[in-house]
Amino acid sequence: MLRWLRNSFLTGVVVATPVTVTIWLIYIFISFVDSTIKPLIPDRYNPETYLPFALPGMGLIIAVLGLTLLGALAANIFGRSLLAVGERIVNTMPLIRNIYGALKQLVETVLGAQNNAFKEVVLVEYPMSGSYAVAFVASHGKGAIRHHVGKGKEEVIGVFVPTTPNPTSGFLLFVPRSKAIPLDITIEEAAKLIISFGLVTPDRLPEGSLPAGERVDHAQSEAKAREAAGEPPRQND
Repeated sequence: MLRWLRNSFLTGVVVATPVTVTIWLIYIFISFVDSTIKPLIPDRYNPETYLPFALPGMGLIIAVLGLTLLGALAANIFGRSLLAVGERIVNTMPLIRNIYGALKQLVETVLGAQNNAFKEVVLVEYPMSGSYAVAFVASHGKGAIRHHVGKGKEEVIGVFVPTTPNPTSGFLLFVPRSKAIPLDITIEEAAKLIISFGLVTPDRLPEGSLPAGERVDHAQSEAKAREAAGEPPRQND
């Protein structure tokens, strides 16, 4: 009886916790947006002035509409001209132009429709030989990076190795494509794996190591890369 009660209680906690935390985060986000946007609305245009109760989410709706109108304005010729004039003014300010340029490039990279960032999950040897870390393919190495890392012959990729349990921080590594082992999992599944300290594993992630065929392919690719770089083959222990 006690075991049944304990199991039922733990099951209830497992079911209720994600739902409760999700609702709480949504409430915090909406409250933050409302507290930021509502004070900017003149009283004569604020519906809450004429109502005896508050309208939760009104600030969020106004923010979404405002961003949509801003995007529509920036998409036409007149809006692009205004944006160009504003950027020229910003570029005359030494410190502000550096911050604005970095933020603009970051947002365009993350939200751009034609980028290939974070579309593939791989395993890379990190931080030492024989140990592997889950990483996201973020970019392709070009120029001097490809010349030094790939010896000018092999494709080089930039991978982001996130930390656990906070995947927003991590390390950017440039490695030859042959030394990155692709995983048949989605970005969301890899993120869950990292955030949960490895407790939540995707169903399609092979148990233990990779299948024998993939290990052989990776070993052959590494041997070819070493041969192309003029390095001696790795001795097996």
